[in-house]
Amino acid sequence: MTAPPHEAHPARPGRALPDTQQGMRRRNLARVMHTVSAEGPLSRAAVASRIGLTRAAVSTLVDELVRSGLLEELGPERPGRVGRPGSALAVSAQGPAGIGAEVGVDHLAVCAVDLRGRVRARAVRYGSNRGRSPEPVLAQLTGLLRQVVSEAEAEGLWPAGLAVAVPGLVARDGRTVVRAPNLDWHDADLGALLPADLPPTVDNEANFGALAELWLGDGTPRDFLHVSAEIGIGAAVVFDGRLLRGTRGFAGELGHVPVHPDGPECACGGRGCLEQYAGEEAVLRAAGVEPGEDRVGLLSGRAAEGDEDVRRALREAGTALGIALTGAVNLLDPEGVVLGGALAGLAPWLLPSLRDELARRTAGPACPVAVSELGPQGPLLGAAHSVVRAVLDDPGAVAERA
Repeated sequence: MTAPPHEAHPARPGRALPDTQQGMRRRNLARVMHTVSAEGPLSRAAVASRIGLTRAAVSTLVDELVRSGLLEELGPERPGRVGRPGSALAVSAQGPAGIGAEVGVDHLAVCAVDLRGRVRARAVRYGSNRGRSPEPVLAQLTGLLRQVVSEAEAEGLWPAGLAVAVPGLVARDGRTVVRAPNLDWHDADLGALLPADLPPTVDNEANFGALAELWLGDGTPRDFLHVSAEIGIGAAVVFDGRLLRGTRGFAGELGHVPVHPDGPECACGGRGCLEQYAGEEAVLRAAGVEPGEDRVGLLSGRAAEGDEDVRRALREAGTALGIALTGAVNLLDPEGVVLGGALAGLAPWLLPSLRDELARRTAGPACPVAVSELGPQGPLLGAAHSVVRAVLDDPGAVAERA
């Protein structure tokens, strides 16, 4: 895999910059990048007005970011404005790119996202990963990574970092999968199995899905529960725009909340977990439907055609989701719940019973439930965008190497 022009990688999201003159400069570089990213194209004067710095100070910062390839000048602003027109600034369409990867139970995926948030390259491999050891799975993922990075480099991009979404518990080190029941992985160091020139940040797929919803969703609140499903069910808690991770980083394991304590045995070792009633395979079993390659398409198609067995199974899954979510809603009092992943595609048949259960069991007013527009793409996009956000949060890490 070709290395980026500079070997170091941008700061991980959330890393505090030192309270020094150099730290202040890097924070101001980040303010300029975030402002242009969110509102651009903008002139230097417009940026200065928005962030409260002098035009001279902003011009110096902008020049540094342009030299680093993080911002580009698009030419004079639109005609008709009073005074000398300034040059419109935008985040660069070339330069650093966020590389996101996803290890699913039945697929692998990789994408490259530029600083403008556009997906510039993508590769997917379908096939079961259940019961396979991490080594061959990560070898195949590395092949997809090489393909995507090569395509991105052909468009003038270089990888600023790699983030990997997995369906399991990830240690605080951001590289070790402590337990992924549906893959049967335990204490797997993914950092040791991926290319050394692109060290990964690994996180739970539901966490990345929630971040994608926060950053890319239309009107998503800053306090919400994000619930997604594939073979298993994951959840993430976002409060005040930040993930609630818990002491060990394991917060959000909604899929293993017992719905019926004496129910069927789960891969986690418990009984009656939510996954046994609302996971894709559980719904297929309850409906008496043989699984195909596109399980969500199969279920939604049958339900739309009026298959009563499928509709009943989805109603029951919605009820189970409502029971599990009630405890979380009563405990955390979020602004809303967002259904993502496979649940988004099945929402028309899940939501009525889910909402009924929430309304019946929640102590306060009924909690709003929305459906993600990102669907199953959420974790992959969230992973790639987490790298992009790291560049926006600390562009000085790139600027200093330019």
